[in-house]
Parts: sequence; C-alpha cells; structure tokens
Amino acid sequence: MSTPIEKNIVSLLEQGDERALDLLYEYYGDSLYGVILQVTSNEELAQDALQETFIKVWKNGKKYDSSKAKLFTWLYRIAKNTAIDKLRSFKNRFEKEVQIDKSDVYILPTASLNQDVMDLKEHVARLEDKYQIVLKALFFEGMTQQEASEELDIPLGTIKSRLKIGLRELKKVYVPKI
Repeated sequence: MSTPIEKNIVSLLEQGDERALDLLYEYYGDSLYGVILQVTSNEELAQDALQETFIKVWKNGKKYDSSKAKLFTWLYRIAKNTAIDKLRSFKNRFEKEVQIDKSDVYILPTASLNQDVMDLKEHVARLEDKYQIVLKALFFEGMTQQEASEELDIPLGTIKSRLKIGLRELKKVYVPKI
C-alpha cells in the first residue's frame, strides 16, 4: 500500500511537476545513492549515476505503474541499472585507453630517429589540411577515431584512411632510409 507521500510524488510525476524531483531527492536520494555506491564503489561515478537516475525517473515518470511495483522498487531498479551501465561504461573507456607505459609497440631505438626532425607539430602542419585535421584530433586532442568521426562529421572509414596516409607521410620524415 502506498503512503501519502508516495501518492503525492507519483501524482506530481504524472503531471510533469518539478516538485516531484525535490520530493524524490528528499525521500529517496540517500537510499538510492547508497545502492549506486555499492555497485560502483566510486563516489564520482555514484554521483553521476544518481543524477542520471533522477533524469530517467523524470523522463519516465508517466510510465510508472503502481500495480506492478512499489515506488521505491521502481526507483531502485532504475538506480541499480543506471549504476551498472555507468560502471560498464567507465571500465570500457578505461580499458580502451592506450597504456603507452605498458606497451612496447612504439618503442624505437633513439639512434634510428632523425634528431633534426623531432618537431612533430611542425611536420604535421606541412601535411594537407585533411590529414592535419585528423592527426590533430587523434593525437593532440586525444579523441578516439569514433569521436573524431562524430566531431569532424567525417565517416569513420575516411578518418582511418586519412590517419594511415598522414602517418605514412610523417614516417618519411622520421624514419631514416637505410
């Protein structure tokens, strides 16, 4: 059976009244934060997930059906799923970051590098604009290829091609001919 507070919150949610968010936060914020923190074990992620939870509750407030679940149960499920999604997203992003200090892919003996041509930005600036834009986004701004594609409004395949060609042109400068 619903309490008068729950009925009031549900009614305000159905009406799209922002006071519902204040009441939700006041009555359920701490409990939901505790649930989320238990899943994420990270205060910053938990705070973000709590905010996303309230946004989802606000957007889907009219869909709440008291015959299917109590209000707290509904909020709990949204909070827990949001926390799990947030944690997965964080872990995926962390695992995809290049760990240069743990990689030997780019370790070249310094004797093989032409020390007279070490000014990378200067050499990138000599490339055609279309290659410069991609290399700057990926290497100087730290974007992923997908992010560069979206930000620059260039198809992902084109980003990859321009990266390959741009690196090939830079290789002519940096790797001495034997």
